[in-house]
Amino acid sequence: MDNKINEIRRKISTLRAEMTLVEASIRDQVNHDLDCSEASYRLMAMRAEVTELIGRWKAAGGGDQLPTVRERLSRSYADRPAATLKSDGSKPGKGRPAAGQSHART
Repeated sequence: MDNKINEIRRKISTLRAEMTLVEASIRDQVNHDLDCSEASYRLMAMRAEVTELIGRWKAAGGGDQLPTVRERLSRSYADRPAATLKSDGSKPGKGRPAAGQSHART
């Protein structure tokens, strides 16, 4: 039974990764004033498939709590590398202000 649950989880994970690519494609098409209806239909079909897979996963005994969108985004944000210091050892934002900026308080 664990193999079936793991297989379903793997399919869900793969489908979610594909969905992010389709969502990016839709955003790109919208930004360029192109028709995104085909990609939107494909995304809706993927969402329906994820819903079906989650139902099958629960029916097979999957009891782990699935992360919400907010939890998934916060985890992916936390996995990003931290900002690095400049090569001369000084901290970013310290020292001389950039062009068009000053240290004056407003």
